[in-house]
Amino acid sequence: MRVFFTALVVVLAACPGRAEVYHVSSTGLDGNPGTEAKPFKTISAAASVAGPGDTITVHEGVYRERVNPPRGGSSDEQRIVYQAAEGDTVVIKGSEIVKGWKKLQNDTWQVSIPNSFFGDFNPFNDLIRGDWFNPKDRDHHTGAVYLNGLWLTEAAKQEDVFNGVETDPLWFAVVDDTNTTIWAQFKGADPNREEVEINVRQSVFYPEEPGKNYITVRGFTLEHAATPWAPPTAEQVGLIGTHWSKGWVIEDNTVRYSVSTCLTMGKYGDQFDNTSANAAVGYVETIKRGLADGWSKENIGHHVVRDNHISHCEQAGIVGSLGAIFSTVSDNSIHDIHVRRLFGGHEMAGIKFHGAVDTLISNNHIYRTNRGIWLDWMSQGTRVTGNLLHDNGPQEDLFVEVNHGPFVVDNNLLLSPISMQVNSQGCAYAHNLITGQVIVRTGEGRMTPYLEEHGTAIAGLAENLGGDERYSNNLIVNEGLAEYDPVKLPMILGGNVYLNGAKPSKHELDPLVLPDIDPGIKLEEKEDGLYLQVAHDKAWTQQERFLVTTKILGKAKTPDLPYLDYNGEDLKIDRDYFGDKRDTVNPYPGPFIQPKEGRQSIKVWPKQ
Repeated sequence: MRVFFTALVVVLAACPGRAEVYHVSSTGLDGNPGTEAKPFKTISAAASVAGPGDTITVHEGVYRERVNPPRGGSSDEQRIVYQAAEGDTVVIKGSEIVKGWKKLQNDTWQVSIPNSFFGDFNPFNDLIRGDWFNPKDRDHHTGAVYLNGLWLTEAAKQEDVFNGVETDPLWFAVVDDTNTTIWAQFKGADPNREEVEINVRQSVFYPEEPGKNYITVRGFTLEHAATPWAPPTAEQVGLIGTHWSKGWVIEDNTVRYSVSTCLTMGKYGDQFDNTSANAAVGYVETIKRGLADGWSKENIGHHVVRDNHISHCEQAGIVGSLGAIFSTVSDNSIHDIHVRRLFGGHEMAGIKFHGAVDTLISNNHIYRTNRGIWLDWMSQGTRVTGNLLHDNGPQEDLFVEVNHGPFVVDNNLLLSPISMQVNSQGCAYAHNLITGQVIVRTGEGRMTPYLEEHGTAIAGLAENLGGDERYSNNLIVNEGLAEYDPVKLPMILGGNVYLNGAKPSKHELDPLVLPDIDPGIKLEEKEDGLYLQVAHDKAWTQQERFLVTTKILGKAKTPDLPYLDYNGEDLKIDRDYFGDKRDTVNPYPGPFIQPKEGRQSIKVWPKQ
């Protein structure tokens, strides 16, 4: 009977034209038919029967499971939708509650758990490791301990947990043949009376197999995942992830507390995972293998990630190697990324993409990360627009590494001490507010790819000598662009305003330099959002400017391609940070249309 039922489920799930709504409730039963009156108990049970065009509606409650979608939709119109019921709080967790703690001394408690509790994956015996990972001379595990939803910090040595709690409470674990023993600090709390949870699942919503297309995930809180390190040369398993697929929509979710990554749009896994830590050769070979495994506009990407709240990940908020092509990442709040800094390496950022081809990154709020946005290799046709970045460090708001262009960065507020690090060429920066340092690295000898227009095929490999950049109509405060002076390739700069001591590059023929004018940039938090305090001055208009368009920008030198919008249409930056129409005859510098004279307060998040 079970064999017949399984076969029937597969046949029904494959039938086109039906549109079922399956319901899930914490009070349901997985033997139910999944109706509203008789719902399933687990999301996984609903996933096992849902087919293209179907919707899975999950009702109020906490669901402790890993959702592994067995199939996807068949098209954008016939997708499989996973959604929280309207008005309900639905939490999907990769953790389980643990009781039976015994107090030892001070605030230190101990619990011993049979290894069978974890099944075939024990995160307390799972080391974080991989290409470009730096453990800083100690072990790190994908396990985590949480007290009332907030995570504790893994101790470097067992004896550390027996000391008094100084700053962050600690935990330490030892796994033997039969048990996992955890010692943890619970300052002033009894863990048997509070909610104490531990990681038991690697991810929360992630298909085991690639190619599960056209899935929507909407309205959930997803948290507590034992995610592995996710370099660009390995499968990138996230708390939630698309796994080498096409057409996902991930929207209106809270995604938080992942040991490595929160949301992944990355590559598949193979026998070469974590064996290619050579940026000049290893990743080029990874790209070639990706092409052989379907990396193309037809098969991969086209995802929409919007209106999510992403936080507390120690590697990256959103990461994607090759898999984020032709996608939109917009209106997300991303913060508290890699803030504990227990381990090091590369790949840490609010958003970290390799191969963001024709990708739109817009209207995101990124703060308290080690680095805001990192575009690494083959950012071609990408547009980064209307984002608010602040309080990021010790690195920068935006890092562009070994790209050849063309790509566009416009209408952004880059307010951290280091606004940008540029190790690329072929980018157009327009109408940004840049208040921090701009670091320019020249003479990059790595041979990195540029691609055929609006595609993924490699057109050639080239060095990044530095230069071939466009800076138009930006407001640049405090530091300036003088670090571009040594670059070898020609620069196109015009319409920029340099304030409060900011210095132009020697490559700009007619800069407007106003060293004694301090606009008094300050970001202030109020009850209803963030406000930018700024003093506008009519002196900024003492220069004729042109609207930034495809025609004005010309072509990026190495790929010999024009600056188009992410969707392939002609570029015309005729809208400001808020989407308001700017003067197309003589546009005002910076990210806002011409404001009123004098000091004022502009609400910049949430956008009105």
